[in-house]
Amino acid sequence: MSLAFLHGGEVHEFAAGVLNAATGVETTTDSLFQIGSVTKVWTATQIVLLAEQGRVTLDTPVVEVLPEFRVADPEVTKVVTVRHLLTHTSGIDGDLFLDTGRGDDCVEKYVAACADLAQNHPLGATQSYCNSGFTIAGRVVERLTGKVWDAALREQIVEPLGLTHTWTLPEDVLRFRAAMGHLDGAPAPVWGLMRSAGPAGLICARPADVVAFARAHLDTGLLADPRVMWEPQVDIPNPHTLGRQWGLGWILDEWQGRRIVSHGGNTVGQAAMLWAVPDADTAVCVLANGGDSAAFQHALATELFDELLGLAVPPVLGPPAEPFETDVERYAGVYERAGARMTLTARDGRLSLYFEAIGALAGMQPPMEFDLVPVDDTTFVGRPEGQRQWLSAVFYELADGSPYVHFGARATPRIA
Repeated sequence: MSLAFLHGGEVHEFAAGVLNAATGVETTTDSLFQIGSVTKVWTATQIVLLAEQGRVTLDTPVVEVLPEFRVADPEVTKVVTVRHLLTHTSGIDGDLFLDTGRGDDCVEKYVAACADLAQNHPLGATQSYCNSGFTIAGRVVERLTGKVWDAALREQIVEPLGLTHTWTLPEDVLRFRAAMGHLDGAPAPVWGLMRSAGPAGLICARPADVVAFARAHLDTGLLADPRVMWEPQVDIPNPHTLGRQWGLGWILDEWQGRRIVSHGGNTVGQAAMLWAVPDADTAVCVLANGGDSAAFQHALATELFDELLGLAVPPVLGPPAEPFETDVERYAGVYERAGARMTLTARDGRLSLYFEAIGALAGMQPPMEFDLVPVDDTTFVGRPEGQRQWLSAVFYELADGSPYVHFGARATPRIA
């Protein structure tokens, strides 16, 4: 792992462990890790920079910038906006991981392939994490700047901030010490995701560079008004996983009444987390390449924020002290979206969840099966074998009565 944090105007850096269990190469503070979906905040920042220049607005329909853009629903094609993409409210069933090659046209080809993407939920009806939306946003950046996303990122953010250890392409990452992801303690079968996922999650960086990016959001060093990205855009139906609301790219929460902006990321065997406390000019980035990363991140944050700010990180939601009884039969069924299928079975008054990756992600992670324990009538928690941290699921209905479960930051409809 590697850690950097900004506090009291100074950046502190630490590293431990190895970059690759097979080679034993030691981790250093200037080693590059995959920051995964923390990349989404960078892509959102690119869009906001373009909006500040008057080249687009957040409420511009995507099709006005990309006339060739299509999804399966023709009405959504016409009216989905840039804001919908940045706030995960488009409803586009967005876990499409598609290898469209290594060429500079890979994002363009990916957006063309989105023509077959159905709606996970009606436009704007709820929040559901959408990787595809950010690759589409990356294509908006490409069209408005006339550059491929990687080059636009360097011109808009990396070079103005003087970041020397932030790259997107493996041939650049190879010039540095770079982390390999690990699954079950062994090196992952692949180093990273396909290039078309770039705007959604392919930045590689050292933690100090990620902290420098966050620092630029705590003042006006990059954006004229970075606070616009912290304005709540949508409530997250399951507030127990990442935070209470989504802003523009950023996840929003409150700890003891103080604003927290954050984002996490996971790739193949690598995990990243970035937190910032704007009123304290404090930012923390920790990157890891294996292990029980969620429990590790929470433990580190709990200790570090207490030491730095006397700030208590909320505990992860777990089972209630006294068992809560509710009718679990009503939630049994099959819930499915692009990339994932969840089968919930009621047995002897208990609810069991079988989670499996499907489609292009099918071989990337093994299925999980574990019991869900009710916390209240709609909120359940469960803990897969071998993990220390509880996962939460919230059952709810849309305005039209359609049943959903919100799990892993995504809204998944019941299909059977």
